[in-house]
Amino acid sequence: MILRQARIYAMAAAAAGLLLGGCGKVQDRMGYVVEEALVTAIQPGVDNRESVMSTLGRPTFTGQWNDNDWYYVSRSTKNLAFNMPNVKSQTILRVRFDQAGNVTAVDRRGMEQVASIDPMKDKTPTLGRDRSLLEELFGNIGAVGQTSQPGDSRDNPR
Repeated sequence: MILRQARIYAMAAAAAGLLLGGCGKVQDRMGYVVEEALVTAIQPGVDNRESVMSTLGRPTFTGQWNDNDWYYVSRSTKNLAFNMPNVKSQTILRVRFDQAGNVTAVDRRGMEQVASIDPMKDKTPTLGRDRSLLEELFGNIGAVGQTSQPGDSRDNPR
């Protein structure tokens, strides 16, 4: 009897450990891995596209209207269990080139570039009247078969 209870407690403890193990914090790193020695090796006026490509690799993306700006994006996130990840750190490295392909500037940005977007929770706001469920269901009773004239109040709901 005591041995059976010990087995039940051991199995319950193992199950609880497995369940709680899934609730741990998850840290993730996305994008380019910034190596300080490689980033500081890029010098304006000295390096060109080929040397930047061999030192830093392919950029995460290039400029939208011209390819004279190369961007290297690195982001570190953290979340608990199944929650949405929160950005903990971000680095955007921008390498600018002139028309000849030589480096003119190397800029670095951080968390100030992260935009926080907070969408509405339950409803999407729309233009028009707020009608109750009963008004939606019974609002057209008596209006079937009637024609409205231009400028009638039914054409311009308030």
